[in-house]
Amino acid sequence: MKSPVDKLLTKHHGLVHSDGVKVVSHTQREVDDWVQHTLMIEGCDIAFKFKRKQKYKSLKGQRVNMTYYPNLESVAGFEVEVMKVVRIKVH
Repeated sequence: MKSPVDKLLTKHHGLVHSDGVKVVSHTQREVDDWVQHTLMIEGCDIAFKFKRKQKYKSLKGQRVNMTYYPNLESVAGFEVEVMKVVRIKVH
């Protein structure tokens, strides 16, 4: 039987899954009715972003499993690569 992650990866070919990555920075800010979470991962210079209805406890220093896909955002007229997280699970 396939795990939920395997099903997602099979169905959506652009998705990437990472197991046990360490969070070195976690910020949370309110945007409209949502909370925008931004994570920085050890050994990676690209931000990982996702939205939730409520805040998380700080994930700094935690190991997480994430499923995400690359995305481009425009910041001050520049295209910046970010990772859009679709699934996250804390170890």
